[in-house]
Amino acid sequence: MDYGGEVRRIVAPPVNSPYGVAAVEVGSYFLFRVVNQTQPADLASVKVYTYANHEGGAAPIHQAQYSAAQVAQQPVRGGHGFTGQHWVYEPVRDGELRYWCEKGRP
Repeated sequence: MDYGGEVRRIVAPPVNSPYGVAAVEVGSYFLFRVVNQTQPADLASVKVYTYANHEGGAAPIHQAQYSAAQVAQQPVRGGHGFTGQHWVYEPVRDGELRYWCEKGRP
């Protein structure tokens, strides 16, 4: 992930339930949440959420979902994992968050 010149790596360990996965603060505006749900098998997927961190609470501004099959294949998309590169923009401050997801290395 790259925001304002700060490059960060976020690791999303496998979980059985999405409810305990917290969002990570990115700068003063974004909250970023990645859910790597592996069980039950019929719900296995990676879901990525980006929220605007407003005073009144978090507001969703971007969401993406990838099936277990998409994650397993991890096609090459310009070196940007199974998601390709995404750009999310701040509607108020004109900032840009860039991210992509890739499988962890064994």
